[in-house]
Amino acid sequence: MFSKPVHRYSRPRAKTPDPTTRALPRTLAAAASAVVLLAGAGLPAQAAPDSQAAPHPQGLQSLRAPVSDENFYFVMADRFSNGSTANDDGGLGGNPDVSGFDPTRKGYFNGGDLNGLLNKIDYIQGLGTTSIWLTPSFKNKAVQPEDKSAGYHGYWVTDFTQIDPHLGTNAELKKLIDEAHSRGMKVYFDIITNHTADVIGYEEGARAGYVSKDQVPYRTAAGKAFDDRDYAGAAHFPKLDARTSFPYKPVLEPEEKNLKVPSWLNDPTLYHNRGDTTFAGENSLYGDFFGLDDLFTEHPTVVKGMTDVYKTWIKDFGIDGFRIDTMKHVNDEFWQKFGPEVLSYAKEQGKDEFFMFGEVFDTTKSFTSQFTTRNKMQAVLDFPFQDAARNFASRSQDARQLETFFAGDDWYTDADSNVYQLPTFLGNHDMGRIGSFITTDNPDANDAERVARDELAHELMYFSRGNPVIYYGDEQGFTGPGGDQDARQTLFASQVPEYLDDDLLGTDATHATDNFNTGHPLYGKISELAKLTRDHPALRTGAHQHRYASEGPGIYAFSRTDAQEQREYVVALNNSEQPQTAAIPTFSTKHSYGLVYGDTAAEAKTSADGKLTVTVPPLSAVVYKSSDRIPQSKSAPAVSLQAPAPATATATSSGDNGRMQVAADVDGTSFYQVTFQAKAAGGQWESIGTDDTAPYRVFHDVAALRPGTALKYRAVVLDNGSHTATSAVRSATVPAPVLTIQEPKEGSMVKGKVKVVATADPEKASHIVKFERRIGEGKWTAIGSPDGSSPDYTVVDDLTGTPDGTMVGYRAILRGPGYTATSGVRTVTVGTAAVQQPRSVTVAGDLNNEMGCPDDWQPACESAFMTLDPADNIWKLTAELPAGKYEFKAAINGTWDENYGQGGAPGGANIVLDHNGSGPVTFRYDHGTHLITAG
Repeated sequence: MFSKPVHRYSRPRAKTPDPTTRALPRTLAAAASAVVLLAGAGLPAQAAPDSQAAPHPQGLQSLRAPVSDENFYFVMADRFSNGSTANDDGGLGGNPDVSGFDPTRKGYFNGGDLNGLLNKIDYIQGLGTTSIWLTPSFKNKAVQPEDKSAGYHGYWVTDFTQIDPHLGTNAELKKLIDEAHSRGMKVYFDIITNHTADVIGYEEGARAGYVSKDQVPYRTAAGKAFDDRDYAGAAHFPKLDARTSFPYKPVLEPEEKNLKVPSWLNDPTLYHNRGDTTFAGENSLYGDFFGLDDLFTEHPTVVKGMTDVYKTWIKDFGIDGFRIDTMKHVNDEFWQKFGPEVLSYAKEQGKDEFFMFGEVFDTTKSFTSQFTTRNKMQAVLDFPFQDAARNFASRSQDARQLETFFAGDDWYTDADSNVYQLPTFLGNHDMGRIGSFITTDNPDANDAERVARDELAHELMYFSRGNPVIYYGDEQGFTGPGGDQDARQTLFASQVPEYLDDDLLGTDATHATDNFNTGHPLYGKISELAKLTRDHPALRTGAHQHRYASEGPGIYAFSRTDAQEQREYVVALNNSEQPQTAAIPTFSTKHSYGLVYGDTAAEAKTSADGKLTVTVPPLSAVVYKSSDRIPQSKSAPAVSLQAPAPATATATSSGDNGRMQVAADVDGTSFYQVTFQAKAAGGQWESIGTDDTAPYRVFHDVAALRPGTALKYRAVVLDNGSHTATSAVRSATVPAPVLTIQEPKEGSMVKGKVKVVATADPEKASHIVKFERRIGEGKWTAIGSPDGSSPDYTVVDDLTGTPDGTMVGYRAILRGPGYTATSGVRTVTVGTAAVQQPRSVTVAGDLNNEMGCPDDWQPACESAFMTLDPADNIWKLTAELPAGKYEFKAAINGTWDENYGQGGAPGGANIVLDHNGSGPVTFRYDHGTHLITAG
């Protein structure tokens, strides 16, 4: 969504409300008030077999939600096709800095519109598309001068009720939706709940640095400090005053006081007003995205307002679903209200297959899955898949990485959702295209190899679980040098100089001409894959079972099996540059398999031990289908539960202490489905998820239950002959929260005032954390006041006067009913560390072009490199700049991996330079403090 470089995302561990404020699954809610049994800090749950049996436990089929077989086409309307030149300037006139229309600039409107999509709908459908997903199409602030860019992308919304005039009208949108529906296709909207356009300024200065809740808490209109987390998800909220309730005083230009629609959006007290985010810790939830007004989503007025906005689009236009932007930057309670209510309303409108999925820009499944389990949303975009697919198809990394990747799918399994619902993708408008990744990862490859790797990536996406997403232009071999604007080329003939330099895959064409070539090899491959999976639906919705992984580059194989048809498909993909042969385990012995896809032997037969020997050409895939059903089981296999335990971090997962790992061992090798059940004292057994692939497990979310709550678990196995067997019961208790010191870093050197920050897993609004310090081997003593301001618990210690070389230890303590949780000790040394200077420092910003760089925001541009002055160890650069307002920050070693903004904050807010044009500007950067200045 960004028009500037997007730096690393991070977010605090998802917060969970108290049991008293969150609706729990029916009978498990009773456990919220159960007697607390657990004492001590961070103890593992004690599990023991239990002979208690229950009558007639039911074995269930693994869930397949209505949306588990879609083929998405993700398209930016402004960059697809120009169906009407009449709306190019949005009715704002010919000045590009007012209208935002300039087809020669990649950061401005280029002319595409909804009529263009309608005119080319045959082209879209020809790919096998079943759902069109549009980037945000609401009316945007046409130009934000601070960004020297336009709202062509749709993420600077001012009116949530109107289509942006550059793209068309509400009536034209309805016409597009109706035409798609007449063809059996759906239309999805990309929506935003986190922010609006940058309209609110601060009396203290525009785009200011973030001020934490610990530094300046929110205050009621009466002046009383409070923590908004204590009210998130509730029906009431303290009254606020724009002049006194926030760390910054929000101000509006007179002509923009009533700019936003609906009108409630014009109330400045419904925004966080804390300054720009660095995308880390607390500020990732509360900070402004490059000045975009960050909504106070903890406030019930915002929750209701956004819910009503999107209900209207469902009712009036028949929208089939939503992709939700920046989901991880919005508090959990918002989703716990918004998701179920919008879904229920859609079903009332006859939208039984209405589907929502969120953008959670993270590759850790234990984290991304929290939004579909704890937060009650249907699905999230599968960012972990994108990373795994690139590593396999583009980088030819060890095939066993895919085995590990797919084994983590169980994180998504609960009673009403699982991994089969997730939209999978290979690249997008923010991170860049798969063609770009392949070109970067394989600089010496010829076009044939690059196309083969691109096809391999799509084969993995179409044949594995999830709903595949094609990013517009990928079917024409689009590449580009990076993400954001560099990955937003037009399918119609472009006038943007930077795009005309791109080297497309599989063609001699350039962006100087239209690229709607249905004869392009990638268009043909994607169409072929869509047709194959439509003709063989088990390849879309069948159980995805790992089968084989080579050591190093080579074959990764899995099977797909429909629970009803019971015919096994074997998929084998080879990411090496030589043919590879493997003996792949299957469900059947001495069965014939016929080739349905790929270039290899037309038939193969499994051995007496059930292995199918296949040969896969280099950088390609093959698919075989069993000629017979899997042999039917004569009786259910034995099943036993492993000891349930908190899902703490492992070598392959960051873990989640708010969930219990519940795993089952099944005595057999056929097609089985295992349903896991749980109950609290006095309650009934309830399903917590069904797994149809070995190894069988779920991660039961217990974050809302009080530590020490007693739980019981059991597993029911269903074989392919409809026989069931039930395990013995296992008992466990909910663990205490785990506290972790985040700052300062272990072993670091500190001086003077030291900020100590801790987080809790799971997070709850009721937590109050206190901190202690130890000098050397002395006694622990309390420092500061206990902090209840979640999600980052903070205290500032003063070590002034403490001799250099002194060892200091810090720890955090959280007490609750029946438990005490204590963090590990964080040890630091008093003193000043020697500064390790970087290889280079860049003044990176929207002034780079004026410095002689090919474009703005270029961390690798040597014209913007600073020089280290050995006299004072300060990096310096003097530049002649024309008068104007600029934004910049310090980029380290030529990339965005390490960068510093306002106040020397890592990834901090951009620094503003208001230059009058009189004389050169000298920039100075101190790597010891990370402060960069200009003057």
